[in-house]
Amino acid sequence: MVYKAIDLFAGVGGIRLGFDQAFGDNAIKTVFVSEFEPYAVKTYAANFNEPTEGIANKNESLIMSHTPFIYGDITKIDEKCIPEFDICLAGFPCQAFSIAGRKHGFDDDYKGMSRGTLFFDVARICEYHKPKVIFCENVKGLTMHDRGRTFEVIKGTFEELGYTLFHKVLNSKDFGVPQNRERIYMVAFRNDIAPDSFEFPTHSGRKTTLRDILEEQVPSAKYYLSTQYLKSLEAHKRRHKDKGNGFGYVIRDIDGIAGAIVCGGMGRERNLIIDSRLKDFTPVTNIKGKVNRQGIRKMTPREWARLQGYPDTFDLSAVADGHLYKQFGNSVSVPVIRAIAERIKVVLNDQ
Repeated sequence: MVYKAIDLFAGVGGIRLGFDQAFGDNAIKTVFVSEFEPYAVKTYAANFNEPTEGIANKNESLIMSHTPFIYGDITKIDEKCIPEFDICLAGFPCQAFSIAGRKHGFDDDYKGMSRGTLFFDVARICEYHKPKVIFCENVKGLTMHDRGRTFEVIKGTFEELGYTLFHKVLNSKDFGVPQNRERIYMVAFRNDIAPDSFEFPTHSGRKTTLRDILEEQVPSAKYYLSTQYLKSLEAHKRRHKDKGNGFGYVIRDIDGIAGAIVCGGMGRERNLIIDSRLKDFTPVTNIKGKVNRQGIRKMTPREWARLQGYPDTFDLSAVADGHLYKQFGNSVSVPVIRAIAERIKVVLNDQ
């Protein structure tokens, strides 16, 4: 049997990639993709063959379409126009619930769009189509937001739709990538096929360190911090230390693991490394000061992709580095998704 899937809030396709790896090319087919951010769409389109089924009764005035078969604002797409599907993949935006963010939850507003309520668009679509399984991923903070009441609303919504929800917080470092990244994973089976229990994987793959994901060739000097920038980071850290705070840049041991990577400068500055391989310190960009001689650098976009378990065949050429850092900071750890998807596949095939 070939299972049909839809990919909502698709990002660069990390959840889809994990499911594709787990199910195999001949057992799963993505029939609909929605992603709002245009640069993420470019990376997605560079890496996936687009679905062969377009949206029914496509209305260009209603649907903001970035590229054929990758549709934009999900709030403007009629659920009746989406092709039938068996599996809903939905990494709905996490910023509204993140500990690192403002934690506005369902009241969160971003550029006129309520990111917190986008979960209910998942519910709206799945209420109409009744897929066999709904898979969601979000930040660990989702379970704690508003003293747990937000998560109770989400669980109650699944129950009202006729689904049995299983959920667990897992850490990417246990699944073969050197990154300390805790996320909550939710698997909701339609009640008529729901198992009595669902065992999430607890680990997969060998333990890895940052040394395992470093670029094989010496990275460009542009990734090495300038002396002036390094001074500003040191001053910033001292100011916070004097106030009793632990904020500031972090240089990671390459025989250890990274902290959770996130979009924005903080994700890079808290995951600096020392790489002494650079011999040519000639600046390749306009910097203040000189390229530092201690070998302190930020990790490259390819290294961030590896931190999330993306294969080296994943094409990063469609957008600039700044967009790639944001995309992988917002992405999922593919090996975790694959390990869960393998368990989901067993349940579905048993039906």
